[in-house]
Amino acid sequence: MFEGRFPPADWHCRRDDGYVIASDRERLDFDFIHRSLAASYWSPGISRQAVEMAAAHSIPFGLYAPDGRQVGYCRVITDQVSLAYLADVWIEPGLRGLGLGKFLVGTVTGIPAWRTVRRWLLFTADAHDLYRQFGFSGLVEPDRVMARLPSCP
Repeated sequence: MFEGRFPPADWHCRRDDGYVIASDRERLDFDFIHRSLAASYWSPGISRQAVEMAAAHSIPFGLYAPDGRQVGYCRVITDQVSLAYLADVWIEPGLRGLGLGKFLVGTVTGIPAWRTVRRWLLFTADAHDLYRQFGFSGLVEPDRVMARLPSCP
């Protein structure tokens, strides 16, 4: 029986030092998210409209400092049964090395309702050691995975 979409808008997880991960869409700081993703290697120059559309069609999570400002972000695209795709993982550069990426990735991929998802995907060119801690690896069976990329104009 379908019990609805997880997480509810008020879901959150607090670390002992006051950092909080929350699923509340109203709390997301799209100025921060757009600025961060537009500066990333995987979506340089992305428009704010595209960032907001991506968040609207996925399950976004904000990471917030003890003072309430947003300092991290990620989103999950999932059917909650067969597949979950972790995307746009970002931690404010000045706060990297404090375990916040580990907190964000570990908390989001460890949500109890998603423990039975059969496959998680992630595309990344960095932080492989971080993601390996949570079960991510290179493709075990690359012949079973295909990708469709946009053709060049």
